[in-house]
Amino acid sequence: QVQLVESGGGLVQAGGSLRLSCAVSGRTFGGYAWFRQAPGKEREFVAAITWTGANPKYADSMKGRFTISRDNAKNMVYLEMNSLKPEDTAVYYCAQRPMALVGSYNYWGQGTRVTVSS
Repeated sequence: QVQLVESGGGLVQAGGSLRLSCAVSGRTFGGYAWFRQAPGKEREFVAAITWTGANPKYADSMKGRFTISRDNAKNMVYLEMNSLKPEDTAVYYCAQRPMALVGSYNYWGQGTRVTVSS
């Protein structure tokens, strides 16, 4: 069984930074991603990475501002967010899939809320 627990959300002013963390227990191989869901909107993809750290991918609106990384020794996945904008306000979710580069994400964390004030 896999458990994902996010942390690091909070309130930040526009232009500020936050680092979200995802603690992984159970199966650790495969692929990881961050998604987010803003109030009244559908969940959207933010960034993805394999457990080996290969193939980081980002949604276009996050490129250059967000960085996804992982620490195998600590079983952690991170999302560093810089130059935050009010439109980045959302609940951010960590997700895992069995295959590194393809397939559905079938394990999800409970989410951590990020609020960016203008």
